[in-house]
Amino acid sequence: MLEKLKNKLIVSCQAREGEPLKDPIIMAKMAASALIGGAGAIRAGGVADINAIKKMNDTIVIGLIKTNYAGSEVYITPTKKEVLELLGTSCEIIALDATKRPRPNQEKLTDLIDLIHQKKRLVMADISTFEEAVEAQKLGADLVSTTLSGYTSYSKKGEGPNLSLLGKCVRFLKIPVIAEGRIRDIPDFKKVLKREPFAVVIGSAITRPQDITKRFVECLP
Repeated sequence: MLEKLKNKLIVSCQAREGEPLKDPIIMAKMAASALIGGAGAIRAGGVADINAIKKMNDTIVIGLIKTNYAGSEVYITPTKKEVLELLGTSCEIIALDATKRPRPNQEKLTDLIDLIHQKKRLVMADISTFEEAVEAQKLGADLVSTTLSGYTSYSKKGEGPNLSLLGKCVRFLKIPVIAEGRIRDIPDFKKVLKREPFAVVIGSAITRPQDITKRFVECLP
């Protein structure tokens, strides 16, 4: 199945609580629009959104659940509870935080990966550093994504995508490497493609109209 994602654009269709587009049907239609435009798969958050997207569209879905727990900075599919909820959907791939930060309830990344594999699903490991990517590969992740680069206290922060991290992962890892994070325009996209990732995920630059509008407004005199 992973071969279907090779050299594809994956569009992240997600909206935060309180945002105008936060509705499963709207996300399903957003996904449909992305697929018409040529997207090869969809990344989506939450059981309701995933179910709506799968019902409306024939596409591969990378599913995740964002949940905040006291005492932990991990929020992308952080515990077994969220994994089990995602396994109740028909998403083909489950994305989860694969950083070195402690998980809630002292849960272990390796246990979550094993559980997902037992249910015949694939694991996308969201990482912020090269060392985390290597560890995720060692633990059996099926693919890694640079999603969290710049979003952990110890990872490199920048305005655009972390090209050095992406390039290093592509060169040294044996599993597919997905480029994701801060790809805001076509020039960013072209720079990313030169690093030859397996696929690319773009979210805000396509599916968050408030962010897109803000970038134009900021250029006004």
